[in-house]
Amino acid sequence: MVHFSELGLVNTKNIFKKAMEGKYAIPAYNFNNMEQLQAIITGCKETNSSVILQVSSGARKYANQTLLRYMAEGAVQMAKEMGGNFPVALHLDHGDTFELAKSCIDTGFSSVMIDASHHPYEENIKLTKQVVEYAKENDVSVEAELGILAGIEDDVEAAKSIYTDPEQVEDFVTKTGVDSLAISIGTSHGAYKFKPEQCSKNEKGVLVPPPLRFDILEEIEKRLPGFPIVLHGASSVVPKYVDTINRNGGQLKAAVGIPEDQLRRAAASAVCKVNIDSDGRLAVTALIRQVLSDKPAEFDPRKYLGPARAELIELIKHKNVNVLGSANQA
Repeated sequence: MVHFSELGLVNTKNIFKKAMEGKYAIPAYNFNNMEQLQAIITGCKETNSSVILQVSSGARKYANQTLLRYMAEGAVQMAKEMGGNFPVALHLDHGDTFELAKSCIDTGFSSVMIDASHHPYEENIKLTKQVVEYAKENDVSVEAELGILAGIEDDVEAAKSIYTDPEQVEDFVTKTGVDSLAISIGTSHGAYKFKPEQCSKNEKGVLVPPPLRFDILEEIEKRLPGFPIVLHGASSVVPKYVDTINRNGGQLKAAVGIPEDQLRRAAASAVCKVNIDSDGRLAVTALIRQVLSDKPAEFDPRKYLGPARAELIELIKHKNVNVLGSANQA
C-alpha cells in the first residue's frame, strides 16, 4: 500500500473548492508517456496552475502500474526542481470496476473515477458507493458520472449521448457520497465528437458543432449549489493540428471539437474540472508527422518527440491561460 501523500500528491477536494470560488477550472490532462508528462508539468509550472494528471485504465496498463507510481512521484519532484509550487493530483479516468479503483488507490492515486453510468441507475449508485467507502478510508477523492457521453476513448465507447437528468443528481450525490460529478451536456469523447449532419457551417465552411446544453448545467447548479461538476470529452480538436496531420499522410476527416468560448463559459460556472485528452494526442501526432515528413531519414526519437513535447507545452499554456482560467491560481 502506497498512500498518495508519500508521492507528494494531493487529492482534489481543496483545489476544487478554490476553483469554484475563483470561477475557473482545474485542467485534467491525460498522458501516456514520459514526454506528455514532462509537457504537462512544464506547462503548468510556467503558468502556475494546479493540475490533475489523468490516466485511463489502458494508459495504466501501457505504462505499468509500478512505473507509473514512480513517474508521478518524479513529476512532483521535477516541478519542485523547476521552482514550481503548485498542487498535483493523480487521477484514474473512467475506472469501471471496484477492483480497478481499489488497485489505483493502493498504488498511490489521489483521486479515482468510477464510471458506472452505463449500468442501470441503482447499480450505478451501488458500485459508486462501494468505491467511495474504500476511498474515504484513504482520503482519496471520488468522481462519478450521470448521463452518457458519445464517442470513443480507450475502452470507453458509446454510440450516442444521453444527457444527465437534473432530477437525479441530488439523490445520486446524497446516496453515494461522491466528491464530484461528471455530467453529460453535449461534450463527447475522441476527435470525432459530432457527425457532419449534427453541425452547421460558418462563413469559411468550417463545421460548427451544436452548443452545449447550459440549461442542464444551470439546473444542476441550482439543485447542487457549490458542488464540483466535471466535463469530460472537452477537447477543442484544434484545427491546425488536424490540418498538419492530414497534410502529412493522416486521415482525420470531419474531426470537430468543443469551441473554446463554450469551455470558458463552463469553467466560470460550477464546472471545476475539465478533461483534455484528444487535443494532447493531436498536438503530439501532428508534430511527429511533420518532423518525419520533413526529415524522412530521421530515426532518433528525441528529434521528433522533442518538438512534439514543445508543442504540447504551448498547448497546455494556452488552455490554462485562455480557456480554463487556471493560470496564476495555484
